[in-house]
Amino acid sequence: MRNIPVDVSALTFVCVSAPRPKLVSQETGEVKTDRDGNTVFTVGLSAADAMGRVELVNLSVPGDQDVTIGQIVSPVDLVAFPWEQVINGQKRWGIAYRASRVAVAGPVGVPDVPGSAAADVA
Repeated sequence: MRNIPVDVSALTFVCVSAPRPKLVSQETGEVKTDRDGNTVFTVGLSAADAMGRVELVNLSVPGDQDVTIGQIVSPVDLVAFPWEQVINGQKRWGIAYRASRVAVAGPVGVPDVPGSAAADVA
């Protein structure tokens, strides 16, 4: 399997779903582990570029990550890898993403909009 390093320097990532254990099987509830026996977690991120294009990325990471929804984060050692499988005669394929960890970069700034509760408090 080929791992493709991803340059994250031109992207902004925001956590959009909290870390949750990745399952090997929905039917059995078996939790996925890595080679070292660590539970693999999935973290949902939005990735935005300077042009305003946004993609949703489900990222696999070893161990629970201390991130919450709304935090600006940075995936460390992010790699992409193609996958394919056949399920019930249907061929499926895609690109999966994995990182060694997710680092918190800072809080999300919420702009003051006239008439909003945030603007009224200020």
